[in-house]
Amino acid sequence: MKTVHNKLVRDRIPEIIKANGQNCICRALNDPAYLDALDQKLNEELAEYQQDKSMEELADLLEVIRAVITARGSTWDEVEAIRKVKAENRGGFAQKIWLAETEDSQK
Repeated sequence: MKTVHNKLVRDRIPEIIKANGQNCICRALNDPAYLDALDQKLNEELAEYQQDKSMEELADLLEVIRAVITARGSTWDEVEAIRKVKAENRGGFAQKIWLAETEDSQK
């Protein structure tokens, strides 16, 4: 079964997909496309934060929402710890990977 994603993903997501027995099609974005994808990702993550107000979603928005952390009564250290875990487990966004689709490798 194919699933179309068409979104910016963290650097280690393709590796994780493959480890789960799926194939994926990805490409590196050029700088203008990467900036557009980051804007889309910001909107996506902001919507997720607005839905559940979790510290994990704030970690995804960390670079642009420092003021929200303070307004929600959290601390930089609390959110930074979550960000570090996510970066270790799933990677950052430095490789500009766009996940186009996934497909189970078993047919």
